[in-house]
Amino acid sequence: NIAHGNSSVVADKIALKLVGQDGYVLTEAGFGSDMGGEKFFNIKCRASGLKPTCAVLVCTVRALKLHSGLAPKVVAGAALAREYREENLPLVEAGCCNLLAHIRNVTAHGVRVVVAINRFYTDTDAEVALVAKLAKAGGAFDAVEADHYAKGGAGAAALGRAVMAACATASPDDFKFL
Repeated sequence: NIAHGNSSVVADKIALKLVGQDGYVLTEAGFGSDMGGEKFFNIKCRASGLKPTCAVLVCTVRALKLHSGLAPKVVAGAALAREYREENLPLVEAGCCNLLAHIRNVTAHGVRVVVAINRFYTDTDAEVALVAKLAKAGGAFDAVEADHYAKGGAGAAALGRAVMAACATASPDDFKFL
């Protein structure tokens, strides 16, 4: 993957062969549903014949606060404003409009969405819970905290279980091009 590109079709087909019929292959389509995701769904899947059943949308509380349009500007080299380091549920809620747009983009393709909320040490339980609640209300199959940076593989176990559950309820026949 280079920026908003996708991994190669050859790589995906090799991976699918290696994991077998009951396995899972994760591939990256970077820079959101509106760039990498659209290229993956409408170009790569069309050309390859591959049909995904689940997509993981990754977000952070800090980025959602930034997307609110209400938080101070982030300036390179300057300390983060307190709004980014302290609990601020109104900023999180306002910023979730961005996340919800990405959920709609993916589900329009008939693909289940699992939201991975990458947790920073400054995020509060209430902020993470609010993101999960809004994501699920907005059409995500599930939304789970991903704390693999701090906890290694154990911090991503819930995410793995959520992806497997989403795949179990989906069919490749649900996938559609726009």
